[in-house]
Amino acid sequence: MKTNVAIIGAGPAGLTAAYLLSKNEVEVTVLEADPVYVGGISRTTTYKGFHFDVGGHRFFSKSKAVEDLWTEILPNDMLQRPRSSRIFYGGKFFAYPLKPFEALVKLGIFRSILCLLSWLRARLFPVRDPRNFEEWVSNQFGRRLFNTFFKSYTEKVWGMSCKEISADWAAQRIKGLSLGSAIKNALFPQRQPKDRTKVIKTLINSFRYPRKGPGMMWEACAEKTKAMGGKVEMGCRVTGCVYNELTSTWNVQFKDREGNTRALEAEHVISSAPMRELVRGLSPPVSDRTLRAAESLKYRDFLTVMLILKERNMFDDNWIYIHDPSVKVGRIQNFRSWSPEMVPDSDKACYGLEYFCFEHDGLWDSKNEDLIELAKRELIKIGLAKEGDFVDGCVVRQKKAYPVYDDDYARHVATIREELEDRYPNLHLVGRNGMHKYNNQDHAMMTAMLCTENIIADTKLYDLWQVNGDAEYHEAGAVPGEETHGTAVRLVPMRVDAAPSATLASD
Repeated sequence: MKTNVAIIGAGPAGLTAAYLLSKNEVEVTVLEADPVYVGGISRTTTYKGFHFDVGGHRFFSKSKAVEDLWTEILPNDMLQRPRSSRIFYGGKFFAYPLKPFEALVKLGIFRSILCLLSWLRARLFPVRDPRNFEEWVSNQFGRRLFNTFFKSYTEKVWGMSCKEISADWAAQRIKGLSLGSAIKNALFPQRQPKDRTKVIKTLINSFRYPRKGPGMMWEACAEKTKAMGGKVEMGCRVTGCVYNELTSTWNVQFKDREGNTRALEAEHVISSAPMRELVRGLSPPVSDRTLRAAESLKYRDFLTVMLILKERNMFDDNWIYIHDPSVKVGRIQNFRSWSPEMVPDSDKACYGLEYFCFEHDGLWDSKNEDLIELAKRELIKIGLAKEGDFVDGCVVRQKKAYPVYDDDYARHVATIREELEDRYPNLHLVGRNGMHKYNNQDHAMMTAMLCTENIIADTKLYDLWQVNGDAEYHEAGAVPGEETHGTAVRLVPMRVDAAPSATLASD
């Protein structure tokens, strides 16, 4: 088999690249390990007519180019949905983003005053150059609010101390949010700015969502890609990528759904596979230093227990963060609140209880029936169900859901990037796991969009590592005719004469 571009993975990044390349009449083949579902972490699984979103995916981006592409792929099936989420802490539910007056009442006057004083102290005497998650969030909210509303949940998600998590993660996930912005938003609610670059993502009050889950977007994208001549091969797990330095071509080796070993010749490889696995399978092999860096990258896995219950209208949030350390569940999704069409029976509710774990730890290896019983007990303990409510359930496991941002991850990624860019110039890394960047699907899509521009132009117009967490392309230096302060931001990418430097920038 031969193709111009081989793409590893049919998630948002891989399928975006396949779709845009096919539109430009570039021959493309996508190799997806899953035998059934496209979409990767953004897939939608089904069970007895119920649809499950693996993680909860809001369709909102500061990038107009990404929003326009969503509309192009799925023009008639996107719903506008209200955003609603809460925190469960100390036996009480708190709106999230936090509403100061509600928090004042539920925490009590004395604790609230201490939290406010703690915040004032953090504003007056912040930690300079915060290195870890605890320091970064404490700067924004004060140490008491950090301990109350961030510490237990974050450590439940990552399985590690907040002091071991890089500040980069906080800066990406809750950028622009502070106690001050939360109070301002609560006291003086703002209409969503027309300029979407001014929006704080954490504070948005609505988002788009496909009628039957995010997988609907990626199923449509795969079908449109195939209609234009692209190939999407399911059940094909890539086992190695052999680079021919004389011809600058690739031999991508994989096993198909029948277990047969096959190969694909390609001029370019776009990889959204986990960086660690890609590096292991490269030939000629990478240096020992780069291999050690790849082996040092860590991932956090999670599983979702889907419970079908009698509908008692216990809550209407999209999701609830569970900060209570007495239960193992970290977050609870209410799929009807994402889209009514996810739940086929009006007298049924469908919840997804998310448990964060490491592959092959005790929780991951538990039997499905034991996990379902655990989820039932914890849902009752939290107060969101009663004995006799439960109808059915199933379990979905997700490997490598979250690239871990520990103290050394940035150094390891920089080491890997340097060698891959030097030795394999037509190997392109895109997406969350492909770049080991914990960002949303709009970021994954933007890296793929710029990657296709590079391939079509047959030159490096863009450095994909300059796409930030908001799917904005940041270019070093000034743009003619624009005032800048060291960085130019372009929501709709424009070509540049020379690629920016390859230094690792934190978003």
